Amino acid sequence: MTTSSKRYGFFAGSFLITLLLYIDRVCISSAKDAIGRDLSLTDTEMGWVLGAFALGYALFQVPGGALGDRYGVRKVMTAIMVIWSVFTSLTGFAWNYISMLFFRFIFGAGEAGAFPNISRAAFSWVPLKERGIFQGINFSGSRLGAAFALPLVAYMIEIFGWRNIFYIFGAIGIIFAIMFYFVFTNTPEEHQGIPEEEKQYIIENRQKESISTKKGLSIKKILSSKNVLFAMGQYIGSNFIFFFTLTWLFPYIKQKYSLNLVDAGFYSMLPLLAGAVGNWVSGFLVDTIYRKGKWKLSRRVPAIIGFVLVIIGIISSLYMESPLGAVLCISIAIFGADMTLSPSWSFCIDIGQNHAGKVSGMMNMAGNLGSFTTALAFPYLQKWTGSNDTFFYIAAILAGISIIFWLNMNPDKTIVNE
Repeated sequence: MTTSSKRYGFFAGSFLITLLLYIDRVCISSAKDAIGRDLSLTDTEMGWVLGAFALGYALFQVPGGALGDRYGVRKVMTAIMVIWSVFTSLTGFAWNYISMLFFRFIFGAGEAGAFPNISRAAFSWVPLKERGIFQGINFSGSRLGAAFALPLVAYMIEIFGWRNIFYIFGAIGIIFAIMFYFVFTNTPEEHQGIPEEEKQYIIENRQKESISTKKGLSIKKILSSKNVLFAMGQYIGSNFIFFFTLTWLFPYIKQKYSLNLVDAGFYSMLPLLAGAVGNWVSGFLVDTIYRKGKWKLSRRVPAIIGFVLVIIGIISSLYMESPLGAVLCISIAIFGADMTLSPSWSFCIDIGQNHAGKVSGMMNMAGNLGSFTTALAFPYLQKWTGSNDTFFYIAAILAGISIIFWLNMNPDKTIVNE
């Protein structure tokens, strides 16, 4: 292995981007009650506000990834960061229900291309045998950002008010975008600060690009792939329960257990911290199994273990009477859900290669349609059935179906050759 490790700067940069991405995303969960009071919104209307983000995020995944594939990650990712930061700030300007829906939809659309573009960059920057741990580090940033944002934002709301926190984080995002533009390069070959030895190491050990991947890849071709359809299906199962922690977990435990704002924030951060650990464990497991020459199992085993833990954690949480017991069980479920991320995104790079942005965008689009469903399903199911249990049983069923999908997914069969 090369003694130089400058490429880990790319690892660290993607970690910081996802950290900010989720801080900006989760602010609204902590601010839910304050926004609802100020704008006179019901829980179902807040469900649509939360869902508006997920819908915008889902619909622009593929365009965002395709732009990165075509024009380069540096330019496209900078634009993405500027758009999402501007609309983070504009969330603080919302004056009624419709304006909030609009701002959150565009905010979601702005964030949409972030992860697909990071995956496209990873195809060029990350050696194949380090792909799992890279994805683990990358997604752990999002979980840690969300985890610490929940109590931090709750505390900041009491001091500054809910509108000001969106202005502050939007400004920070603009600074990040400027820094990214001047530091990042699309490939290690373009980077002047990396020793030639390490450049050669990355080039020789990253996944080789097929000649056929240099041609255009249509949406029809992508959707004709069983691999892609299975990847999309299982990602719905993963996102359905995870998005609950970003949206409804905070108000759910706050109301159910009569907690104050800050205490609810600290309880709500536990599943996200567990998710960060799940990402690290999964990334390590993916790479360890891959190094043993078992490419297919390196993707399947961590994901299947993860979905089994989702089922165990979700069902167990229904029998807990204390907030700590319920949150610990949900933490097991989110640990499991996040174990599915490294193999999922590694799988998209495996089969998409030079079109990894578009392929991963397709998977993430499906997953975030699941998130959109979560944002609405939780309040509506409670309204229709008088209980929250139905939501959790549906999440467990989706996890079981996702296991079946993984048993039929094959990473060494690329889209252009399937």
